Amino acid sequence: MKAHTASLINALILIGFGLWAYFASETPSKTAFIPVGFGVVIAAMVPGVKKENKIIAHVAVLLTLLILLGLGMPLKGALGRGDPIAILRVVVMIVSTIVALVFFIKSFIDVRRARAAQQG
Repeated sequence: MKAHTASLINALILIGFGLWAYFASETPSKTAFIPVGFGVVIAAMVPGVKKENKIIAHVAVLLTLLILLGLGMPLKGALGRGDPIAILRVVVMIVSTIVALVFFIKSFIDVRRARAAQQG
C-alpha cells in the first residue's frame, strides 16, 4: 500500500468514526469532532502526498502523529466508562493512524534509498 492510500483510509476512518462517536452518544461532546477535523485536513492533503510533495507529506505526517497522541485521552475516557463500543472506535482510529504512520515512514525511507542509489 502506498502512503497516500493509507493516509486516505486513515482520514476516512477518523471522519467516519468521529461522526459516529458524536451522533451515537447519549451525551455528545463537541470534542468528538476533533478527529473529524484532522481527517478532513489529512484527506485534503492526499493529492499532494500522492504527488510526493515533501512539504505536504511532512505536514500530513505531523498531523497524523498529533492525532495519534490526541487519541490517548478518548481511549482513557472510554476505558474509564467501560464503554466497549467507544473503546473499539478509538482503538480502530489508533490502529489506522499507526498504519498510516508506518507507510509514511516506509515511503520516506524508500525515497531516501532511491536518491542515494541515483547519487552513488
